This record gives sequence, C-alpha cells and structure tokens, in this order.
Amino acid sequence: MTSSGPTAHAPHQASCRRAPAAIGALSLVALALVSPLLNDAALAAPRMPPAVRRSSPTPAAPETREGATVLVNGRAQQARWRWIGAESAPSQVWLPLEVLQNQLGVSSRSLSDGTLDLEWFGRPLKVPPDQQQALDDEVAIDALPLLQAVGVGLGADDGRLRLDLPVTTLVGVRSSTQVGIRRVVLDLSGPALVETGAGELLLGIRGDAARLRELQGLGLAARSDSRGLALRTGGAAPSRVFTLGEPSRVVIDLPAGAPATAPAAPAPIDPRLQALLGRGVRWDRMGRDGMRINAVRVEPANGPLQLVPLVRPGGMTGLGTLTQLAQQNQALVAINGGYFNRVRRLPLGALKRDGRWLSGPILNRGVAAWSGRELPRFGRLSLEEWVAGSDGRRLPLVVVNSGFVQRGISRYTPDWGHAYQALSGNETALLLRNDTVVQQFAAPDLERGVPLRQGDTLLVGRGGTVMPWSQGERLTLSSRPSSPLGEAQQVIGGGPLLLEGGRTVLNGSAESFAASFMTQGAPRTVLASDGREVWLITLEGDGTPGPTLTQTAQILLQLGLRDALNLDGGSSTGLVMGGSLQVKGRGVVGSVHNGVGLVP
Repeated sequence: MTSSGPTAHAPHQASCRRAPAAIGALSLVALALVSPLLNDAALAAPRMPPAVRRSSPTPAAPETREGATVLVNGRAQQARWRWIGAESAPSQVWLPLEVLQNQLGVSSRSLSDGTLDLEWFGRPLKVPPDQQQALDDEVAIDALPLLQAVGVGLGADDGRLRLDLPVTTLVGVRSSTQVGIRRVVLDLSGPALVETGAGELLLGIRGDAARLRELQGLGLAARSDSRGLALRTGGAAPSRVFTLGEPSRVVIDLPAGAPATAPAAPAPIDPRLQALLGRGVRWDRMGRDGMRINAVRVEPANGPLQLVPLVRPGGMTGLGTLTQLAQQNQALVAINGGYFNRVRRLPLGALKRDGRWLSGPILNRGVAAWSGRELPRFGRLSLEEWVAGSDGRRLPLVVVNSGFVQRGISRYTPDWGHAYQALSGNETALLLRNDTVVQQFAAPDLERGVPLRQGDTLLVGRGGTVMPWSQGERLTLSSRPSSPLGEAQQVIGGGPLLLEGGRTVLNGSAESFAASFMTQGAPRTVLASDGREVWLITLEGDGTPGPTLTQTAQILLQLGLRDALNLDGGSSTGLVMGGSLQVKGRGVVGSVHNGVGLVP
C-alpha cells in the first residue's frame, strides 16, 4: 500500500526502483497517493550537468523473465516473481517478502526509515525503501544476494521459478526455558528451507528415529516425507521461529505453558461448530462465474454466534496466521480483516473493538460497523480530531494509532502497545497524562522507544510539524467521526466499499485506491449482509488469479446481498472453520494483522 499525500501518483512499475513504504497483502497498489513525508525526495530527479555527447551503441536491455508460480524444492505455490539477466546467471531475482518470510524462513524487521533488515542462517541483507518494488499486490525485493549466500539453486522457465536447497540433516536437538517461553534449538548440518504451514512447520531436514523421539518429547510431533520434516506443536503455535548461522540452526520459541506433547495429525473441525452447522450457522461452498466461493452466514440478533473484530494480544505491532488469530480470540469462524503494512507489520485502516480505536480510519475508506448483536452497517468513514491549548491554538490530528505515516500530528495510546517507536525520521512528541503535557521527546528518544502506560496519550509530530506547547500545559483533545458508523462499538475497515443498499457503489478514486488495484484479479475476502444475515465470504479463481473488484460486486449481487465491504485479499485471504484452515488465498498460509470472526 502506498502512503498518502496531496498528489496522486500511479503505482510503481517494474522499471522503477522505488517502492512505497506501506505494504500489505493486496496493499502495495491499494493506495494511489504517495506520502510527502516519505517520498518527496523521490519526486525530483537530480539535475545532471551539461556534457559533450558522443554517439555510442545503446546497450541492450537485460533479459527479463516473469511468472506467477514458484517451486520451492518442487512444491508449487502461486507467487509473482521477476528474473533479470541471463538464463544461467541472473543479476537480480525479485521475490515477494511474503514468500521469503513464510516459505523460506527469512527473518525480517523494519528500521524507522523503512529499511528492511533481513537475515537467513546468519546471512544479513539490508534493503532500503528505494530498493523495494511492487510485484502486482505484494512488496518484493531482489533476493539474489540471500539466495546465493545460502546456496539456493535457481532456474526459470515456462513462467515458473525454481528454488532448490538440498535437504540437510538434523544433528542435534536442544531445549531451554526462558522467561515466558520454552526454546527448542535444532542443530543442522547446513541451511534448510523453513516454511510456515497450516498449524505446522515444514523443514527441509532429515532426522533419524532417535531425533524424532526427542522432538516428540519436546512437544513437536514430527512426520517425515521426501521434502523433510513437518513439525506440529501441541495446543499453542510458536511465538517465534528464526534461523542462526555458523553452525546452521533453527530456533523455535513456544509459549511457556504449551503442552509437552503434540498431536500427530491436524485437529478436525471443532465439534462445537460442527453441531451448529445447519442449526443457526450455514456454510455454503459453491462455484459461480469460474470462481470458488465459501460463504458462512449467521443471523447475529438470534444466532448462536456473535460477530467481532479479531486482534492479536499485546498491541498493534506484529503479524500472525489467521488460525492463530482465531485461536487467540476463541473464534469458531474467522476471515482475515483489513490492510496492513507488511514491512513494518502495522495496521493501515479502521479497527475498533469494544469502543476503543485500536487503529483509526484513513482516506475515507469503506468500513463495516456494529454494536452488540446488531447487523453491521456499511459506508465510508473518516475521523476528524483536533488538539487545542489554553492559548487558543488548535491543530488537526491526522491519524490515531496507525501505521499510516503522514506529515502532521498523530495520536497514539496504550492500545498501540506497551511502547511507541519512531516510524519516520526526525519525529518529536509530547506525552500527555490527564490532559497535561508531562514530557517532551526528541527524535533520539523516539528512535529508542517511549513507554505507554494506561491513561497516556502520545502526540507525535512528523515532517517538521511544530507542536507549540511545553511541559505543564493542559491540552484539549476532540474527536468527531464523519458519520454515525464511527460511534459503533465495533468497526472493521478495508475497501473499497462494494455494495450499499442493494446497488454497486464501487468507486476506487473516492477511497484513494490505485487504478491498477481496481482492475487486478486476485483472491478476495468480503464482509457482507443480505439485510437479515451477516456473510463472511472468500472468493478464489478456479485456474485464474481471481475476480476483479467489479466481478466480485457482480457475484455478490447475484447471491442476493445488499451491502458488502472488500477486505484485504491476495495471499492474506483465508477462512478458518473450527480451528481448521479451509481457504488459503494463494495456496499457502499468509500472514495477517487482524480479522473478523464469529464467537460463541
């Protein structure tokens, strides 16, 4: 997702080297506007001094190959890729960050300037924002340095990219207990592929029977096949999985309270949900216009399950799988929610739960809003906020608890997390307690992080914005939603709005979506209503990338729906039924920030 500013720009094309800073699953092309704070420097090309020109042959452009299938040790998945250079010796290999993280095991973190700090088996790679690109709806980087450093074999033909890393040997298993976690370390004979699956880890390693018994004793049930080991944890998903080098190791952090033994096979659909199917909860699987559709519907007022936004515990920073999100919120049914910044792992849109703005709306985008067991209402929403001092000076607040970085003043509360850390360069901040400025912070303080305690409000100034108040001054904060939707107890944002009152209201420019996003085919996730029941819907292409937004709206009208909101899609699209992942947007498990679910 690109960031926002006063001037519209087209999404960056293949030839560009600069990518926007804010990215989600279907998010890189979802915003049509570029943040002046993040991208002004990129808008003006440097002037070159005059020079004497001599005619010379124009160098041939390097060969470029592209495709939409990646074979990881022979296992196929849908993912865009780009190969630049000779067939036998590429100069660049562009892969989505989602593939690197979830299918190969690359660890990543984001620095305050948007740089990606990657590591894979001890091999580091820093990727600044101007070296991040869009491949359709995903953020991508040139992964060739990492792939070569670890020894991945490469090949490209017929629209398929081959990534091959020999299966290595598990030479040792170690375990230790630390504060809040139980750590399992796998010692390997060399680097291996580490894939996050549906409730399991798929590792390109082999181990003998004695090693498998050790893993079982540590709560990791193992099954072996030609690709390596599949490890499943018991009761709780790993809180973190990462790799180390010299020697090669895979580190698995489990919650301290996780069971010491793990089930050998995936759990079936929760019997509580099985008992409700056909008795208050309906699950339809159908085909329509070449699309596979899953639709779960329930009457919220009188049904057995209640609709709620799904959020990760501990704040707004971080991603997880949809299965984890459902488990953390005790949801029997779950779909993925709104957009997020994949690089920084932060929300980009409205998310309100139990009356608290965990993340504020942006760009007057579509939302669904409800309180208690009422049917969701749909529309577009923005939030007007102001801060005023006793001297009468009054300044607008641009966003609340958001990863959407803009010039101006943004507001952060403890719902953001236990601390705030700078999201851009040269920020300043005021900390309010009981509406009084108790501390001022400069850029170095914010780079290190500022703790947020209950009752605190942190006002962050970006892009040179000056806040003309000092310690001890009392400030007044005011907030007003653009419509009654913002007064509901629960709000989930996405966009664009598809249907309202039984008619198509698709308008990408009204919600600052890029033209390319509006015409792209992709897996889709939708929250909708027929006027009596709420519908949780996924749509996937049967042999195609998936429906466009226009096709999605047409299909929803054919199904008799009156109101519908597009949520994040692409690799994020997912449906969990009773703990079992039934839909994976591009055939693999994607990372998500939030979701929508049905709870008892």
